[in-house]
Amino acid sequence: MSGAFAKIAGAALAIMAATGVSAASAQETIKIGSILSVTGPAAFLGEDMKAGMEIAVEEINAAGGINGRKVDWVFYDAESQTQKAMSATRRLLTQDRVDMIVGGGSMSGIALAMAPMAEQAKVPFISTEGAMNIVQPVSERKWTFKSTVDDDSVLDRIADYLAKKDIRKVALLADSSGFGQSATEQMKLLAPKRQLDVTYEAFNPADTDMTAQLTRIRDSGAQAIICWTVTPAGVVFLKQAQQLGLGDRTLVHSYGFVSQRYMDLAGDAAKNLLLVSVKFPVGDQLPDSDPLKPRVQELIQKFQKRYGRPPNQYVAQTYDAIQLARLAVEKGGKDKAKLRDALEAIAGYNGTGGTFTFTPARHSGLSKDDIVMLDWKNGRFNLADYR
Repeated sequence: MSGAFAKIAGAALAIMAATGVSAASAQETIKIGSILSVTGPAAFLGEDMKAGMEIAVEEINAAGGINGRKVDWVFYDAESQTQKAMSATRRLLTQDRVDMIVGGGSMSGIALAMAPMAEQAKVPFISTEGAMNIVQPVSERKWTFKSTVDDDSVLDRIADYLAKKDIRKVALLADSSGFGQSATEQMKLLAPKRQLDVTYEAFNPADTDMTAQLTRIRDSGAQAIICWTVTPAGVVFLKQAQQLGLGDRTLVHSYGFVSQRYMDLAGDAAKNLLLVSVKFPVGDQLPDSDPLKPRVQELIQKFQKRYGRPPNQYVAQTYDAIQLARLAVEKGGKDKAKLRDALEAIAGYNGTGGTFTFTPARHSGLSKDDIVMLDWKNGRFNLADYR
């Protein structure tokens, strides 16, 4: 028996040597820690974000892992609370000793609180949240990266669309969260460059009445109204805008509101709505020349088969984030500094949300070219403006 076992063990070692996999790496795992909010106010985001990660991790492990190492995925629910997310981050760093963190609690404010902790520990952190100041300035965010588009790119893309329609007078209605305020800061920088006359209004994410803000916007003569939130208050905006006779204006929601659930809640108030988005929700409508189309369709089919419903863009954000982590591990292994360098060197990777390119000066991988305009017709999102 011992001789037979020795032969088997020797054969296994020979196979690993031939494939470049050492015995040590075969036994080790890559430990990825994730924090999302699957309960609390952000649960509608976190549920799908977690699903995207689950699919990616299972795919990687089913294919044999990364360089022979399986992914050991450690997940914590932030419950939509910054303090709980910070406690979970501390646990990932000090107790779980993860090689990388992917996912920033499903809310920009949470990711902003997590980033300095990852920076201090010198552990690579891929945020799946939106605000661009999560990764800026890069001099203070050397270990932090982002799998989402930046606010300035999104606003610039909206400005392209408004220019086509000869719209110059605009209102930005943004919530008071880190996500909303980041957009306000970037619009104030962008507006002079794009010759936009902008009226600014704010609201709290839990607000159920925006009559005062919308009345002021109506009186300003704004031709277009851009609402910036990921909360149900965005539905209040749509319904009250209709009630106040603003349905003839160009109404635009940010990429954080691209959710079928919200469209269903808005009902008829969403019939003339435009949304700015990555390409994922309209993958089947992309031209065949678009390199993302096959990847998008593949993920949509996998998600529908597993969950019995169509995925939203949040699935793409987190699926891509795990795949970016995979690319980094393939080159950097378990050495955290090498992992960081490998993330920063990713260029031209076609994900499901866009084509990712990072540089030492830019830790957001997506660009304006990855952004399209959608509308909501016949119970689904449709491509309204490709370029």
